[in-house]
Amino acid sequence: MTPARVLARSAWITLLLMALFAVGRPAGAASEAVVVTLDGAITPAAADYVVRAMRKAADQQAAIIVIKMDTPGGLDTSMRRIIKAILASPVPVATFVGPDGARAASAGTFILYASHIAAMAPATNLGAATPVAIGGEEPADGGNKSRKKDGEAPPSTRESLRSKQINDAAAYIRGLADARGRNADWAERAVREAVSLPAAEAKKLKVVDLIARDVPDLLRQLDGRKVIVQGGERTLKTADIAQVEIEPDWRTRLLMVVTDPSVAVILMMIGIYGLIFEFMNPGFVLPGVLGGICLLIALYAFQLLPINYAGIALMTLGILFLVAEAFMPSFGALGLGGIAALAIGMFILIDPETAPGFDIPISFIAGFSLLMGAAVFATAFFALKVRHRPVVSGREDLQGAEAVVLGDFEGEGWARVRGETWRVTSGKPMKQGERARVVGISGLTLTIQ
Repeated sequence: MTPARVLARSAWITLLLMALFAVGRPAGAASEAVVVTLDGAITPAAADYVVRAMRKAADQQAAIIVIKMDTPGGLDTSMRRIIKAILASPVPVATFVGPDGARAASAGTFILYASHIAAMAPATNLGAATPVAIGGEEPADGGNKSRKKDGEAPPSTRESLRSKQINDAAAYIRGLADARGRNADWAERAVREAVSLPAAEAKKLKVVDLIARDVPDLLRQLDGRKVIVQGGERTLKTADIAQVEIEPDWRTRLLMVVTDPSVAVILMMIGIYGLIFEFMNPGFVLPGVLGGICLLIALYAFQLLPINYAGIALMTLGILFLVAEAFMPSFGALGLGGIAALAIGMFILIDPETAPGFDIPISFIAGFSLLMGAAVFATAFFALKVRHRPVVSGREDLQGAEAVVLGDFEGEGWARVRGETWRVTSGKPMKQGERARVVGISGLTLTIQ
């Protein structure tokens, strides 16, 4: 066989295999509905999970992406990342608030409005989408205080900032509503007045497209519906298609763990205590390595979370007080101050109204404070116990100790004291084996009698 024929045959085989792969891959993928479960607060980890799952569904050429949602809200940056992915998705996205009893509050309402299809289970609700500023107060008029009336004082800086946030959120959700043909007026009320709706009223007011019992019922109702996605209009064929659940990978699970505020606080404690232990005991290595890693992970988590830096400062001060109590006991004063600083710092670290679902539980703060209190009590107890012990080393311990003469001498000789050989002096002659008491110390010479 000539080289030309071998080359031609190899090319035909390669083209055949490529054709089989190209034909086989979409056939299986296009008949699938990718289901992504968004349960809990919308965190950076949750946004990463949803965006990566949508990218995977697009690569597999899935028929539809269903985001099954039950959320109290979350971070604005994470919400906007999910919305950007939905708006740019080549695959239709249906957001389903379910199961029964679920809700799409705050950031969840924005995600629902951004989706190609919005659906709810019967006993669910959505709304209350007013943004909350860190340390801000809720304006009674939904942010309209920024408009100065005749004879009134100008608004404060905080009120002005609050008004900007509400106006921005209202304009954002109105834009999403206009893009999807949904009720824009109610969407603005959800932002300005924090109103909510049950599923039946949401369907009646054209806030959502349909009500479904579960995901299979949703897919049956969507069959034949036309939606506009990137690239044009598409007719959904979702009757009896397979459902594929995309689970979070190890990276997303790790992000979910470390961005939990309670876990981040524990990592911070381990990190600081590990570094302090390493500085006090150079050469152990492991505490320093572990402490450095934990502290960097904690700082990464805090960077992702909406934290109050006064809380971080108080927690750090509390740790320093507790360490100081261990090394220079103040019989509880430094320790109790450290516990108070830690508890207050953890309490104000994250405002639950600003970031729903991110607050540190009171039970965790109480349990941690009790644990630190037990450690302070133990430190003070042992410090008092040691204070009342007799001296067992140094010059004070030698005073009055028994000495055994090692050889006859007059004036100066040698004796054994506390198991050690010492040069001794005496005002009277001493015999070998004779016992005496130390009555004085001069440099490295003991006086016995």
